[in-house]
Amino acid sequence: MTAQGSITPGKETMARIFPDSARVAFTAAYPDRAAALVHDLAGHPLLEPAALADLAERMPAGSVEYNLGALPLGVRPDETPSNGLTLGETIRTIETNGSWAVLKNVERDAAYGALLDQALAELEPLVARWTGPMLHREAFIFLSSPGSVTPFHMDPEHNILLQIRGSKTMTVFPARDEELVPPCKSEDFHKGGHRNLEWRDAFMARGVPLLLEPGDAIHVPVKAPHFVRNGPDVSISLSITWRSERSVAEGELHSFNALLRRWKMPVGKITPQPEKQRARRFVYRLMRKLGA
Repeated sequence: MTAQGSITPGKETMARIFPDSARVAFTAAYPDRAAALVHDLAGHPLLEPAALADLAERMPAGSVEYNLGALPLGVRPDETPSNGLTLGETIRTIETNGSWAVLKNVERDAAYGALLDQALAELEPLVARWTGPMLHREAFIFLSSPGSVTPFHMDPEHNILLQIRGSKTMTVFPARDEELVPPCKSEDFHKGGHRNLEWRDAFMARGVPLLLEPGDAIHVPVKAPHFVRNGPDVSISLSITWRSERSVAEGELHSFNALLRRWKMPVGKITPQPEKQRARRFVYRLMRKLGA
């Protein structure tokens, strides 16, 4: 697939990243269901390995995470093994070094920021009617060696993952399933706890696998658990994310429940539309302001 959606910083392009079919599928699923989409960024020059290695080497160390990719589905954060390479070496030899890497907040680079802006501008009118303005817009780039595994985890953002090179299978599980993500795990997560989740083989039947090849994409709802298995070639994926009043409200209410639980008080139920639980959010914000 050619990169019809290419951007030169400072210039606009008329070509769209998401065709009409993707916009229809996204509208039908957002915000609560996963959905298969398509895009037109495969082959984009900013997303080629050499460009990404250069980007990685000029990024702050805190904006990069990388490790060995041969991992089980469930792994403790402190047990994730290092690959013993520098970041540049990891990316330039990703085909053979058995690693996984993520470049975080690449939108801080002007060219990648323009790419994110174009992609989200195409979806913003569809998003606004359900969850309001797009907040805290970010982009992440994932590079994976053949056969790498991203363990079972969840993310706090609305997310669309675009497959650029190679293939991977993402298995997505329902959001708000308290057996998959117990309330205490959500509360810890929103206090800064790690994204990885406890894996049980019995969970597998609840997941829906989706094969992603160049030009494919998937919408992943906020905190929908998932894991990823890379295919037989190097994989490059772009993740475009945003927050909303709904995702912010959910975080506030889980944080409020964590306080109540610590004080041995009854916790509150968090509804599918937490942004409407204004009274509880007001109390939590007041308590936070008072230093509780």
